[in-house]
Amino acid sequence: MEPATPDTERLIVFDTTLRDGEQAPGFSMRLEEKLSLARALSELGVDVIEAGFPAASPGDFDAVRAVARVLEGAVPCALARCTRGDVERARDALQDAQSRRIHVFLATSEVHRERKLGLTRQQVVQRTREGVTLAREFSQDVEFSPEDATRTEPDFLVEVVETAIEAGATTINVPDTVGYSTPSEYAEVFRRLERGARGIDGVVLSAHCHDDLGLAVANSLAAVEAGARQVECTLNGIGERAGNAALEEVVMALRTRGDRFRLATGIDTRRLVLSSRLLSSITGVEVQPNKAVVGRNAFAHEAGIHQHGMLKSAETYEIMRPEDVGFGGSRLVLGKHSGRHALRRHARTLGVELEGEGLERAFEAFKELADRKREVLEDDLEALILAGGAPEPGPWTVDFLHTQGGKGTVPSATVRVRHRGGGLFHEAAVGDGPIDATFKALVRATGVTGSLRDYRVRSVTVGEDAQGSVIVSFDHEGRVLRGRGVSTDIVEASALAFLDAINQIEQGEGT
Repeated sequence: MEPATPDTERLIVFDTTLRDGEQAPGFSMRLEEKLSLARALSELGVDVIEAGFPAASPGDFDAVRAVARVLEGAVPCALARCTRGDVERARDALQDAQSRRIHVFLATSEVHRERKLGLTRQQVVQRTREGVTLAREFSQDVEFSPEDATRTEPDFLVEVVETAIEAGATTINVPDTVGYSTPSEYAEVFRRLERGARGIDGVVLSAHCHDDLGLAVANSLAAVEAGARQVECTLNGIGERAGNAALEEVVMALRTRGDRFRLATGIDTRRLVLSSRLLSSITGVEVQPNKAVVGRNAFAHEAGIHQHGMLKSAETYEIMRPEDVGFGGSRLVLGKHSGRHALRRHARTLGVELEGEGLERAFEAFKELADRKREVLEDDLEALILAGGAPEPGPWTVDFLHTQGGKGTVPSATVRVRHRGGGLFHEAAVGDGPIDATFKALVRATGVTGSLRDYRVRSVTVGEDAQGSVIVSFDHEGRVLRGRGVSTDIVEASALAFLDAINQIEQGEGT
């Protein structure tokens, strides 16, 4: 939470996750889920919670009434059209609230007036006056929204806003209902109202932006710079069509760029990730990994040059502290773009020091693995090192491996192995299965005799691209050699394990 100081003003955060957010297809919530989310929003520090549209359905009415009864701290708000029936339903739903706001709206743009409502300008002005006046009878806190304001004729928008103020509106919201505006255009709408609408100095100006062109947050911030002191938003940016301005993005932009905006909010930013995940658990819709502020990758770094910078100073590539939004810290993700510095750091957390040639060999094995997996986990790294990614490789290495198996076919394997003393050896074999065929082909290619005593396989990581670990025990002339191999391909892991055992024979190891 960033308290206001003599150099900062307070911005009102108006959350409409329970109303506009829930209108998105697939985001409907049950009553108990709405109550849970409303409590979380209040604990987050939201100032106003638009709990629903009571006239829309009995379920919405019940939800608004239930939220109004339990809410502490935040002000519950109900949406209503500028009609007596809607406003009275909003009043009834909010009657048990300690404090309340009624939010009335009416479309004002030409396309909405004529094609949706069939109203003239004069009729829109009259309904605005009647709706706000009636709402003011039931609440001292009344918000008015001229729907589709950004596509409304400028002079008519001023007229409607003046009418709402005269009728008692305390907040004037300027909706970019279809996400049509650009930041400079949206800011100019606010400046025009401040210059030309009578009584505008006595109300709070509010921004409500949709994300159809991906500009909801940018437009909201432009409005703030132009004088708006309330922003309407939703957790995770959910809402109609492409959604609304994302609460977490607006709040963190104001906080991170306090030098520019000089505005404080009541949001406890350390609860942003928790609130985001609560919403995802309720709706069953996860945010995309690259979602700003709360996405899984918001503070994750894979590129080697970025990881190197992060290890020197987090400020090189992070403009916010992950702890300030509720993450445990930054993540240096091991992937194909990672560098040696990150690999060494991760290995050190496992108690393994990688330096010099050992680091180079481990890095080479790591890059080969990273080309196969989207993300290399710590278990992957441990398996890689223990399997011989870091130690000096043995005399025999697999150069080529191809297997064939399945019902109705004869399992076979073709291998080509390389010996560091020089030469490539190519062999093929059939067996009881692809792995058995691979073992027989390797015996032929290397010329080593013996018998397989034990074969074990297990998964060392999780997911579709998990690595498999294979351990084989190979009996050669009274000596038992134990080999290990790890790969995302279990047949390849088996070949590596078998060849590891064969390498030990040549190196005079084993028991």
